[in-house]
Amino acid sequence: MNEIIEFFTAPYANATPLHIFLELFAVVLGIISVWFAKKEHILVFPTGIISTLLYVYICYQFALYGDAIINIYYTLMSLYGWLMWRKLVAGNKIQMTYSSKKDMTKALVIFSTTAVFVVLVYLYFDRFNQFTDYLDTFTTGIFFAAMWLMANKKIEHWLFWIVGNLISIPLYFTKGLGFSGIQFTIFLILAILGYQEWKKHLNNSQPTA
Repeated sequence: MNEIIEFFTAPYANATPLHIFLELFAVVLGIISVWFAKKEHILVFPTGIISTLLYVYICYQFALYGDAIINIYYTLMSLYGWLMWRKLVAGNKIQMTYSSKKDMTKALVIFSTTAVFVVLVYLYFDRFNQFTDYLDTFTTGIFFAAMWLMANKKIEHWLFWIVGNLISIPLYFTKGLGFSGIQFTIFLILAILGYQEWKKHLNNSQPTA
């Protein structure tokens, strides 16, 4: 039991109480945000914005530049998604749908472009020398694509989150951010439940012959 407690607390030995509090607060808001996404509630965005802004600061303090970039993008895409979910399309709010081939092509372009950009950032900071840096490149790309799909209410965004969360759980524990590792575990569970709930909603809304 002591080993488990030490595993979570040791990385925070040199952290200030403020940094620990901010990470915990960001974790709680992040979980609440994903819960709102599962319920297709627009509060997913304001809660997410506060959480991601906190993570920009936290990741920068830990020299996790790829993660800081992710959260800057999350903040911007949350603002975009907030507008999109409020947008009226033919008199109705934007509807939940499956992705078209064009949507998936855009998502893949976002993924590829983001991955290349993260590599360049790590090379610039002379940080592309650890195994976690390669995983950062992949998860950043997949989360960028997921965020864009979510902003446009495409159900496949949950699949992107699931894959990214599966990788991020051990990744964040390795980085020494134990609270965030727990957060991604909860994210994974909510993403699976969210996908099931959105799929059920879409299947129920399909016209019957």
